[in-house]
Amino acid sequence: MTRRRFLCGTAVAGGMIFVPKSSRAAGAADFDFPLEDLHVHLDNSTLDKVLPLAKERGVKFGIVEHAGTKENQYPIVLSTDAELKAHLAMLEGRPVYKGIQAEWTDWMGCFSRDALAQLDFILTDTMTFPGQDGQRVKLWLEGAEAKVGLTDKEAFMDRYVDWHVEIISKQPIDLLANVSWLPASMANDYEKYWTEARVKRVLDAVLKFGVALEISASFKLPRLAFLQQAKAAGVKFCLGSNGRYPNMGKLDYSLEMARTLGLKKADLFTPAPKGQRAVERRKF
Repeated sequence: MTRRRFLCGTAVAGGMIFVPKSSRAAGAADFDFPLEDLHVHLDNSTLDKVLPLAKERGVKFGIVEHAGTKENQYPIVLSTDAELKAHLAMLEGRPVYKGIQAEWTDWMGCFSRDALAQLDFILTDTMTFPGQDGQRVKLWLEGAEAKVGLTDKEAFMDRYVDWHVEIISKQPIDLLANVSWLPASMANDYEKYWTEARVKRVLDAVLKFGVALEISASFKLPRLAFLQQAKAAGVKFCLGSNGRYPNMGKLDYSLEMARTLGLKKADLFTPAPKGQRAVERRKF
């Protein structure tokens, strides 16, 4: 099962997928920042098909494509400079941000720094996790819990937080997506596992390395207490749907949390100008 099919189900391990009542971004006038969905996948759709939704919903899209080695199985995986440049060329001159969703820990070796620097941002998540044999495990797939040794959930959670910190500290990313997602057997005890101390470790890392946290409309994550702790710490946020056609730009949960937190433009991630992007600032 791909992450796309997983998201299209009636439920996810982090909670039910949220389906907005209207297609227009609710309460857009409440905010002093333009609405942006920085987690949009084209997959088997096209940019020309997607752009009318952006206009209809009053949301600028950040188009991301999975990027890394071909071992990662998605409808499209960019794995070379030539493939990345074709992705960039498709988006050039269109009213969108150019991004990728980086996969696993070896994606940086697929591309030159110069090619990656043409992107507006690089996004990743922590949902692919090292199994007990060190191989990559997609945590949302059936059988994943056995592969990562989930019998001791507290021990897993400590390793999972370590994994967050490792990705944030060692990869030149701008955005961390699907933040605080948990495997199915743990999702109902979210507050038990995402303690203040564990949240703080993640927040300390994103602050140190200048990474923004996504407020995910599809997973309805992070939950409010996590977000309040992040806001108090001075973390930057972005809004994202992880949407495939026609669900991109549906940001109701993201906007609900932004409203509750009182987010302002200064709290939101903005793609950095050339020369200041993570891939240009960070060593790898």
